[in-house]
Amino acid sequence: MKSPKRKPKSARARPAGRRAGKAARPSADRTRFPIALPGMRIGLFGGTFNPPHAAHRAASLLALKRLGLDRIWWLVTPGNPLKDNRGLKMPLAQRVEICAEMAAHPAIEVTGIEAALHTRYTRDTVAKLQARYPHVHFVLVIGADNLALFHRWKNWRALANAIPIAVVDRPDYDLSAFATPAATALARARIDESDAPVLALLQPPAWVFLHGLKSELSSTALRAAAARRRKG
Repeated sequence: MKSPKRKPKSARARPAGRRAGKAARPSADRTRFPIALPGMRIGLFGGTFNPPHAAHRAASLLALKRLGLDRIWWLVTPGNPLKDNRGLKMPLAQRVEICAEMAAHPAIEVTGIEAALHTRYTRDTVAKLQARYPHVHFVLVIGADNLALFHRWKNWRALANAIPIAVVDRPDYDLSAFATPAATALARARIDESDAPVLALLQPPAWVFLHGLKSELSSTALRAAAARRRKG
């Protein structure tokens, strides 16, 4: 599919050596706002991470590489408005620290700032981050399973008009994802996968589907397996 003609947003100089260094050490306060320099391209990867697993990390590394991102922020949320949050046995601070151990990469920043922002919905979180970092190029990173439910997200059309979106494939979702209500409604805004490196600079609505991740892992499956072990 050919990419629609779009004018990239003006980009500022990108900081040198952005991927050097070691993975960040666990912080005593991960509700502090991460550092982001003007012109940086940063992916926002949100979720309850209950629990975090290797597929989260693999999806992040895929997005970092294919989108040409400088960083990806794991936004560990207090809860999911579309799910029953009674299954959240670990407090936010504990999930954040476990996520930091799982991420273990210098370009992945784990944070619980959504609690500090006092936001519940992604559209509100994105609006506040864009206001705080006006010269950063943010990209929302979601899995194909979330694309299937995207039309149920609060203010999803406003969200799509506010930030470019990268959808990372999941087993059994890569074909069916394109028939979902949100994908159909935003079909004209989809760019070719070969243009993924410029997604962060495009004026939304703009989104891309990234192939290549085939991990069967999911937080739901891991919780179910843990429950079976406890019963056994």
